[in-house]
Amino acid sequence: MPDSSSYAQTTLTKVSENIYRSVSSGVYYALVKKTGKQIKRSMKTRDPQLARRRLREFQEQIEKVELQSGRTHVTFDETAARWLEVLKPTMKPSSHLRKVTCVKALKKHFEGKRICTITRRMCEDWAVIRAPQRAASTFNYEKEALFNILQYAIREGIILDNPARSLKRKKLLKKELIIPTQEQFAKLISHLRSLTIRHQEAANLLELLAYSGMRKGEANAFRWGDVHWKRKHFVVSGGEFGTKNYEARTVPLFPALASFLKRLQKVRNSVNPKDLFVPIESAKSALSTACRDLELAHFTHHSMRHYFVSNAIEKGVDFKTIAAWVGHKDGGLLVAKTYGHLRDTHSMEMAKLITAP
Repeated sequence: MPDSSSYAQTTLTKVSENIYRSVSSGVYYALVKKTGKQIKRSMKTRDPQLARRRLREFQEQIEKVELQSGRTHVTFDETAARWLEVLKPTMKPSSHLRKVTCVKALKKHFEGKRICTITRRMCEDWAVIRAPQRAASTFNYEKEALFNILQYAIREGIILDNPARSLKRKKLLKKELIIPTQEQFAKLISHLRSLTIRHQEAANLLELLAYSGMRKGEANAFRWGDVHWKRKHFVVSGGEFGTKNYEARTVPLFPALASFLKRLQKVRNSVNPKDLFVPIESAKSALSTACRDLELAHFTHHSMRHYFVSNAIEKGVDFKTIAAWVGHKDGGLLVAKTYGHLRDTHSMEMAKLITAP
């Protein structure tokens, strides 16, 4: 008759050396004794052969941690700094800066603590304090950074388990899309062009975003050489740091965009293929001023990308094609999820035009 054991309110039946099976769920567990301590780990499987393979991997992991036992003094700060250093060569500067910001926030809670002393309770205490203080997206970024730093410590053989494993993401509230109407957009651009030279360049950046569907970072890197007039398309490369998904895309030269670029070309007199279309990186201040002057909603750079997509939807362009134009790799799922209600609204408005004979 197999031995039975109750561990952490889970009734386990011994199957073989170091392998137990949950009576209720059938999931296999590893129970290993090392230096007088019993270590338990779910094998996350009901397959006995897979459980045995994972037991061997678990035992090897324990041995690795024992070999590194002299590193128990390593702190959270040191581990986080090394993690950031390893990530840096493979990330965009903006993405890496976000990780750095997350680490700074985490250090307020974990600074000076030895990695091997961080417990699940400590991670949960951090989440209880931090979650109400931060927006969902910020909290989730920090939680992910904490988890990954501790995963890095596991790979380095400093700890055996990740105490942040049980932390849950904070639910993101769906933001209301703030999209200018065509009339509002026209007023916005006209107002900016009536102001200073600086505002002229702000208008240029906003028109480029609105007529191309590019992200702000992509528009900042857009050069005259990226436009192929004869082939009637333009290339979005993202410049030195690439696009969000690191893939350049070729997009048709839309009539509104072509008209705008020709007008801009005349203003510039002569252009070099290496010249940026817009020399400023941001129109944030000018845009805020114009929205306030015109008593409009607070539009952002990204509102112009929304404007492009909404116009495409109203023209009847399918979601898959729009997704390809704006650089989504999901075949249109995100566009449908984010903007589907616009198509429904447009469809209802069009339906009113169908009158009885």
